[in-house]
Amino acid sequence: MINWKNADELKSFNDLYALKDQVNLVDVMDGANGAERVKKYSAAMSGGLSYNYAAKQVDDTVLSALAKFAEEAQLVEKFEALYNGEVINTGEKRLVLHQLTRGQLGGDVVADGVNKRDFYVEQQNKIADFANKVHNGEITNEKGEKFTTAVQIGIGGSDLGPRAMYLALENWAKSNGKFFMDAKFISNVDPDDATAVLKSVDVSRSIFILVSKSGTTLETLTNEAFVKDALAKAGLDASKHMIAVTSETSPLAKSSDYLAAFFMDDYIGGRYSSTSAVGGAVLSLAFGPDVFKAFLDGAAAEDKNATNKDLTKNPAMLDALIGVYERNVLGYESTAVLPYSQALSRFPAHLQQLDMESNGKSVNRFGDKVNYVTGPVIFGEPGTNGQHSFYQLLHQGTNIIPLQFIGFKNNQTGNDVDIQGSTSQQKLCANVAAQIMAFACGKKDENANKNFEGGRPSSIIVGDKLTPEVLGALLAHFENKVMFQGFAWNLNSFDQEGVQLGKTLAKKVLAGDTDNALKAYSDLLGI
Repeated sequence: MINWKNADELKSFNDLYALKDQVNLVDVMDGANGAERVKKYSAAMSGGLSYNYAAKQVDDTVLSALAKFAEEAQLVEKFEALYNGEVINTGEKRLVLHQLTRGQLGGDVVADGVNKRDFYVEQQNKIADFANKVHNGEITNEKGEKFTTAVQIGIGGSDLGPRAMYLALENWAKSNGKFFMDAKFISNVDPDDATAVLKSVDVSRSIFILVSKSGTTLETLTNEAFVKDALAKAGLDASKHMIAVTSETSPLAKSSDYLAAFFMDDYIGGRYSSTSAVGGAVLSLAFGPDVFKAFLDGAAAEDKNATNKDLTKNPAMLDALIGVYERNVLGYESTAVLPYSQALSRFPAHLQQLDMESNGKSVNRFGDKVNYVTGPVIFGEPGTNGQHSFYQLLHQGTNIIPLQFIGFKNNQTGNDVDIQGSTSQQKLCANVAAQIMAFACGKKDENANKNFEGGRPSSIIVGDKLTPEVLGALLAHFENKVMFQGFAWNLNSFDQEGVQLGKTLAKKVLAGDTDNALKAYSDLLGI
């Protein structure tokens, strides 16, 4: 039987605090000991990836204590309950089924009288059929010309994840003969966003993908109207240029305004929707259904790793619990995500939403206040750009901020140049290795301005090359990490009430229903 208890009700969680000063990172990473740690503290992931945590402030004693916490908190059992279709989203009284879009870990899950795995596969097949017809010219514009661009209209999880995944695979696809269509994204209700995108494409040869589960999202519908206006001004029939990704019960589902409609449901939150029709439509149009399937396969393989009760063989749970140790015991407030891959330029932005919208909570899954800190602040940029931006604070600032590096031995395109005895990729990887050690060990100097204390922890996920399968594994790793941390803190990681209040007040402003300071701010902005 599963017990949903706050972390501080568990003996194993409270025991962690006795290990606060267990590891001096400078001592364990300097010299030959560091080399042994790098070999020892690594967990295999799917897709040839590995999660290396040698530069974290853990040792066998800490890991043993974390394993006891994982067992007492029943983290794997809670994941099992999730993928077998229990109501895990207590706030909205819903199942949580994003893993089911890429594979079946447990038994059949039936909801609303439908086998949900069959439902998700059916939508993937419909999207694949549509994308193939677009690519081979069976579906064209009014002049019989092939569509060349897909433009996704959506916000939040309908934009951040799919955009990050598209950018991650764009160069790979172009180098491997898998590139069919450009993809663009309109998300911000700021009219300059839609204007810039529309001016960058040939609207007559563009398919617009409207993504809204409810069919009522204000920003998305506003941008749809913006696009329809542009199509009308170009003398085009909008219904021949638009498809919808929505729920079966939304007003968009059976509208003649769209070439086709593909369905999602209430059991997949926006920030977890990249492997659903939300990501499937745009990625299948851009790269072809086979690439999207490979992406799903990579995620499914990593989901299987998350079912392992052995902490050292469950990279997502291991990453999660080291994060809990850093947040609660060591008192670190933030985490920086640092991909040394330009293809992952928007991946940190996606992880911001994934993590902070999921675990940015101060009440537990039953609505009771928790007495401990929860989700960290997530931020990041690709290396080496970030080194010339915020790394100064990471190295010598007053706060210690744990670091999550991501690196690959080879680039996606195979295109490189040798300068001064090394290739660009080798220079990139050299910077990753150097930064890990600089953060961990620092450098003593009598000049205080040049003194680096070290003791700044990091982990790195390493792979050979960023491919669709590897990207899927990477995405699933972080989704499952966030899930395990939510379970550890006894949070509901699958609702997002924090985004609702601002929406409600914005509607009051637009309706002119304001007073006091809200009216003053509205007047200040000329509304």
